[in-house]
Amino acid sequence: MRSVLTLTPSKDAIDAITFTIGDRYRIDSVLSLDECLDRFKKHRYEVTFIDLVYLVEDGFAATTSTAAFQKVFEKFREIYLTASLVVISTQDQIRNLIQAVKSGANHYLVMPIDPQALLHTLEDLETNTQVQSELEMLRMSVWDDDKQGVTKTNSQVMISMFEQAHSVAPTDSSVLLLGETGVGKGVLARLIHRNSARRGGPFVHVHCGAIPDNLIESELFGHEKGSFTGAVKRKLGRFEIAKGGTIFLDEIGTISPAAQTKLLQVLQDHVMQRVGGESMLDTDVRVIAATNEDLLERSKSGEFREDLYYRLNVFPITVPPLRERAEDIPLLANNFLKYLEGEYGRRITSIHPDSFKALQKYSFPGNIRELENILERAYILEKTNCLLPSSLPGDFLAQDKGRGGLVVDANSPLAEVRQLAVEQVEQAYLIQLLTRHKGKINDSAATAGITTRQLHKLLTKYHIKKEEFKYSSEYDEN
Repeated sequence: MRSVLTLTPSKDAIDAITFTIGDRYRIDSVLSLDECLDRFKKHRYEVTFIDLVYLVEDGFAATTSTAAFQKVFEKFREIYLTASLVVISTQDQIRNLIQAVKSGANHYLVMPIDPQALLHTLEDLETNTQVQSELEMLRMSVWDDDKQGVTKTNSQVMISMFEQAHSVAPTDSSVLLLGETGVGKGVLARLIHRNSARRGGPFVHVHCGAIPDNLIESELFGHEKGSFTGAVKRKLGRFEIAKGGTIFLDEIGTISPAAQTKLLQVLQDHVMQRVGGESMLDTDVRVIAATNEDLLERSKSGEFREDLYYRLNVFPITVPPLRERAEDIPLLANNFLKYLEGEYGRRITSIHPDSFKALQKYSFPGNIRELENILERAYILEKTNCLLPSSLPGDFLAQDKGRGGLVVDANSPLAEVRQLAVEQVEQAYLIQLLTRHKGKINDSAATAGITTRQLHKLLTKYHIKKEEFKYSSEYDEN
């Protein structure tokens, strides 16, 4: 018999859950978070209902911040990654309930519990659990290639995208990955390969945009000795190297017209010729291509072969930009900080809520790649065990300069806290100053009322580079 676990002091809530689903589920109840986690380790529950009072008051989470909630939810997901967690509380706590869901809970219910709302929640959770289980199978197959956890998601648009990848992976169809630079098209290509019948064969990644036009044919299809100046011996092309596996053609829109013609032949007839060669060679390769351009428009204008476009576009998958999946930013940020801890050995245990707010407001034109670069810089600069807003680049502080308050540690000596506060204020001030003046040292120093030499010393102290602010925008000047 399926079972649920309740962690609440409210007898009325337990009675409502028992009355509504007691005929289909065994109801287990506990009265402490430690006991709840202990039960959770011993038995896999379909759903765990957690009263907000335990998230707010328990030692795991002293406040109702994103980081505090996440610490509790991580305890459960360390035991069972796809655990279904539902937070419950009264109507006056609705803001905290919503915050808990944003921080990692699957759902919330308001007490007194409405039976229809409970049934609807269970139905949603059952559907989501099935999808997440399938996604977890996909993730496990590329775990070694996904140390930053970029395939983990709380976004419905990403879940839909992974479902498409799951559907096409076992086939031999050509796949065209569409999306901006830095969204993770390479990770998705490898994911598809690892879940295909060709998983035992090679995965060959070709960055077409990085290969000069006069060499692209040789790189893709190989060449014979003496076929051109410098061809001192026969060279195998990437298609031959990828035999029995998958070739990933990144930035496919950059290849030359001659290479486009040869690629069309490979896709149509599964044969090719080396440059300077006479014999036709059989190919046995699955093609996955990627582009950040509109290939259809380029084919209409004659810049890209239309027949090749349709051969590549058998199964298109659009990878959404990070700004369209902002709910994933906390998850991605935490995963990447764990990766950095493994690389450098210094632990940052939490991310300040204001840092999350700033990250989620930013548009990330460079997508996941830019997020990783920003977090690595912040990780290096941060001196505490909490990633503070002051360690983020100037754009982030400038766009959210209305927030107030400093982060302090009441367990530290006053002198240490005072010094840290001074450094936080100085960093924040310098970042906003340079943002306002677009990195111009003379103007910044004049506004600050100090010499350019003093300003340079401060920038060196806080590892701030004026070049990072050269193209910064003006924020909230009205």
